[in-house]
Amino acid sequence: MPFGRQLRITRRGVLLTLLVLVVGFGLIQLVPYRYDNPPVKQEPAWDSPRTRALAVRACFDCHSNETKTYAWEDIAPLSWWITNHVKEGRKRLNFSECTRTGRGENDAAETVRNGRMPPGYYTWFGLHSNAELTAKEKADLAAGLAATLRGWDCGSGEGGGG
Repeated sequence: MPFGRQLRITRRGVLLTLLVLVVGFGLIQLVPYRYDNPPVKQEPAWDSPRTRALAVRACFDCHSNETKTYAWEDIAPLSWWITNHVKEGRKRLNFSECTRTGRGENDAAETVRNGRMPPGYYTWFGLHSNAELTAKEKADLAAGLAATLRGWDCGSGEGGGG
């Protein structure tokens, strides 16, 4: 086959390619890999209603058993990425599965203070814009988490990836 040979695009080839893509996209929707929302076991004793409200706004979609998504976020392959993200977030910190331990606080407050949570991409294009916190709200949330999580185990609290 000579290198100079032109690629001939036919209408039939384009339609066949589109059909394969559409069927493939439809088939991946059947892969049952989605997050779930198990029952809430126990939340920590929140230091104030404001701390809980800020945490619900900015953290609960990834760090609780009360995840809410837009309908289009349930479409594969995006749903697969979100499922991994939620599972990782819950592993690091899950406000729905806390136990009283008497140990010190975890790193959640520092993670909010240093700007790693909530992650910037979470509010891209105005999505989840309710999770965007002002500097004062971030400071209030960090202080509230430090007070709330003292003596509670809700996961490792290392929020860098979740």
